[in-house]
Amino acid sequence: MTTLREARLNGDETIETPFGAIRLEHGFPTGDSSALLFDRFDTERAAQAYLWALPLVGFATWRDRAAETFGAKEFGDFVVHETLREKRGIVTANLTTPYVINFTSLADGPVLIDYPAGPTAGGVLDFWQRPVVDLGQTGPDRGEGGGYVVLGPGHDAAPFEDSGRHVVRSETMNILIAFRVLTQDPALMAGAKAGLKLSRAGAAPTPVRFIEGTDRAWSATPARGLRYWADLAAILHEEPVRDVDKAFMAMLAPLGIVKGEPFEPDARRRRILEEGATLGELHARNLQVNPRYTRPHWPGTSWYKSFDFELGQETDTLLQLDERATWFYEAVTSTRGMVHPTPGAGQVFMTTKRDGDGRLLRADRTYRLRVPGEVPVAQFWSLTLYSEDTRRPYDNGGTEIRSVSLDSRDERLRRNADGSVDLYVGPTAPPGAEDNWMRTVPEDGWFVYFRLYAPTEPFFDGTWSLPDFRAL
Repeated sequence: MTTLREARLNGDETIETPFGAIRLEHGFPTGDSSALLFDRFDTERAAQAYLWALPLVGFATWRDRAAETFGAKEFGDFVVHETLREKRGIVTANLTTPYVINFTSLADGPVLIDYPAGPTAGGVLDFWQRPVVDLGQTGPDRGEGGGYVVLGPGHDAAPFEDSGRHVVRSETMNILIAFRVLTQDPALMAGAKAGLKLSRAGAAPTPVRFIEGTDRAWSATPARGLRYWADLAAILHEEPVRDVDKAFMAMLAPLGIVKGEPFEPDARRRRILEEGATLGELHARNLQVNPRYTRPHWPGTSWYKSFDFELGQETDTLLQLDERATWFYEAVTSTRGMVHPTPGAGQVFMTTKRDGDGRLLRADRTYRLRVPGEVPVAQFWSLTLYSEDTRRPYDNGGTEIRSVSLDSRDERLRRNADGSVDLYVGPTAPPGAEDNWMRTVPEDGWFVYFRLYAPTEPFFDGTWSLPDFRAL
């Protein structure tokens, strides 16, 4: 018996591996050893394919569950998520402003968008969750409103060259169109909804239907186990295969996931896929907690910038698999304003999984976060609590949004004399701090996003920072 490191790979040899003994006879793997190697091979490939597919499965899951829950199945259907119950279905949803969400296919031709003026943040994304174009304040309309043409793969741009619209192209047939109104003024929300129009190229605008007030519980968290792969196989049938993804398609083929063919895995493949999905999710969680490709944003703390990769998800030399897997495991969507905010525009998302002593955050302990006074934002800041299990807004039994999200516009927050604010997360609130507290429940691990809306210069030049959570 020898180890992998010392193996000769010649003649008769038995090699001890972490997954069992491999027997070579005259250099060839024996029958049992061959089966063991293929099982290991395919499980490793499934785990890596799980990470690769996270953005695609995340959007497909969201689209399909929204259709099931809210009946958003037609071209002009936009779901308005406003209540805690509605938003709690979305992975790491922002809870401070309403969402207006539409999923559309470009299979029937380009889509024209007439976008309203106003203080909004939004965008069009492809199904790899890459921004096609920002809408609103960080888009080419700069909050003044404007017309857009969204082309799909293979669509001809020539008919729209003199249209006066912003012409953009998606590399996927499916897209998301979404926006948020960055104000609590109902008149501005009403105006944004009234000014939004959607049409197919060459056709009159389709009446936009806003599906709102449903207040239903639901979940857009990607499924675990075999359902994850069934959802992936289904969306791959709808989309072209990009050159950058062909190697992963080759990895999926022995697992029974082939574009244009039914997904009907046998017993062995089902076992491999189920194990691979679990191993892949473990890898994602490890990257989420210990993102080894980067370092904390503020030295001496455990705060990371949540979105820490390029808009296109690749550089000149590599596809940013680990970086995007970290984000798309625990979140959805990307826009230029999220990734490359500028002073006074866009948003910054900060997250942490550890306290000031470097220990992992726990649901059975209470922590304090002291938010310094004069947070560098032109709009507002918020702290939102999420479940590590679902990555959706934390379910602690509360029915008000402020039970899992506190922000600087909240008049109930108690502020310190120096302008700082002490926020608390844990199973119990310190006496007198109930209005500044978000409750945790046993065993449901948690993390937070601290969002800065329209961050200003002190964030960018590093003269302002957040301290770590402190256990009480």
